[in-house]
Amino acid sequence: MQITNSDINARVEEWLTPVFDQNTQLEIKKLQKNPQELEESFYKDLEFGTGGMRGVMGVGTNRINKYTLGKSTQGLSNYLLQQFPNEQPKAVIAYDCRNNSDTLAQTVADVFSANGIKVYLFSELRPTPELSFAVKELGCHCGIVLTASHNPPEYNGYKVYWQDGGQLVPPQDQEIISEINSLQYSDIQFEANSNLIQKIDTQIDDVFIEQSVKNGSFVASQEAKDNIKIVFTSLHGTSITAVPETLKKAGFKNVYIVKEQAEPDGNFPTVKSPNPEEPEALSMAMQLAKEVDADIVIGTDPDCDRLGIAVRNDKGELQLLNGNQTMIVMTWFLLDYHKNEKGFQGNEFIASTIVSTPMMRTLSEGYGVEYKEVLTGFKWIAKLIKDNPDKHFIGGGEESFGFMVGDFVRDKDAVTSTLLACEIVAHTKANNSSFYETLLNLYVNHGFYKESLISLVKKGIDGAAEIKQTMIDLRNNPPEYINNEKVVLIEDYQTSIANNTQDHTETNIDTPKSNVLIFYTESGSKIAARPSGTEPKIKFYISVQDTLKTISDFDEVQQDLDAKIANIKEDLKLN
Repeated sequence: MQITNSDINARVEEWLTPVFDQNTQLEIKKLQKNPQELEESFYKDLEFGTGGMRGVMGVGTNRINKYTLGKSTQGLSNYLLQQFPNEQPKAVIAYDCRNNSDTLAQTVADVFSANGIKVYLFSELRPTPELSFAVKELGCHCGIVLTASHNPPEYNGYKVYWQDGGQLVPPQDQEIISEINSLQYSDIQFEANSNLIQKIDTQIDDVFIEQSVKNGSFVASQEAKDNIKIVFTSLHGTSITAVPETLKKAGFKNVYIVKEQAEPDGNFPTVKSPNPEEPEALSMAMQLAKEVDADIVIGTDPDCDRLGIAVRNDKGELQLLNGNQTMIVMTWFLLDYHKNEKGFQGNEFIASTIVSTPMMRTLSEGYGVEYKEVLTGFKWIAKLIKDNPDKHFIGGGEESFGFMVGDFVRDKDAVTSTLLACEIVAHTKANNSSFYETLLNLYVNHGFYKESLISLVKKGIDGAAEIKQTMIDLRNNPPEYINNEKVVLIEDYQTSIANNTQDHTETNIDTPKSNVLIFYTESGSKIAARPSGTEPKIKFYISVQDTLKTISDFDEVQQDLDAKIANIKEDLKLN
């Protein structure tokens, strides 16, 4: 809820009352000497976005602190007690390497226990996918992970999972948000019932790693695994607690860990950003890979739900792949395995998101397997699995470097996906091919799709207003031509209407409403615009395509597609 400037002082005064501890009051008094920062801290409430609630740590209603998380946990506690009146509600809590994550996790546990809810609290930092797994493994009603994913060091966050191990989706999300909004800060029960808090660790770790190996290891022989070298970096995050052991148990022996980045550290001292989408984040791993002649480089984000990889290209050089490319090869591998080893039963499906590569649909059609497309965020893929119990989810992902193998975890999972990537490298190398050559062959067989992401950072109140105005302008004055091609279809996920500009017909979009616009041109180019749900950014996703007759034509066709992307950026003033 955004408030007017005249309300901010009232909020500040409330936070100076005895409801809030002395340290909080002292921090606010310091902020009063910086009116702009004070306004940023109180001008709105933190909101749940595509990846939960994420924000800068500090005092205020628009910051991550014990009170904003306490209020959310109190509201969630009330909701659990309403929904499960004849049961002992149970919650499991994990946290990542972020500064203050451990103390904030303890605060969340305290509030749950104060409300009579049984709490399983991981004794140390753990990956987000393990939290998703633990919700189901422990039979919990909900789960919480304290993480800000790949955001800068000053951020933290709060993701909520439901009984199926997936993040909150309608109707639970809005019902819980309404409960939270109905509370006062004085309603938060902070006094813990220590008898209801149980620390957990290896008993979940062992089962989670066992299941990761089972779901991520398929056909590569031990000889094939022995014949590849892997460089891995956790980027100071939680994956160091699970990925090396998972690779070891799966039979991969030649794993080289970037030691300088192996120690969990919320300040991320060796990178500008702990984001595997950024080439700079993997620079140390790339250097180590050159020294040891590695076949694959893998880096995961701080909470270990996303991965970036580099593989040897057709020239023998290490090349970073984007999330769409990795997703395509992984999905192909799973589809091919199911076809050859199990046979399709007719109830299988794969899934991706509306801003990811259209090649996922083309790939599914090539295998005769159903393709389902959802809004951005893996919570929607988890909902597909929950809503279709008679169907078998093979795998799927999204362009932002997330992938999910099967459904034993109900969120993107860099542990099992790391293992799968290594499995593919080992298997293809043993068969005189490679991960990269597989990608090129898929372009030949299914069409060459190339994508580009532009993220424009717009911080603070002014930035939020600018993002809002950009989306308004695109809706009110949509482009008729992009790159000299007529825009033939406009999908507006906020109005749930797809407008065919050729015959002027409209059709309904059968997904929940979201602030996303997608433009399609006559040659099949796709341009999507959406404000980020977790960062102060507006993102533009560009996808172009062409036919690739042979691998030898790759460089030439890629140059043409790069030129088309450059023209689209120029047309939309995104340079």
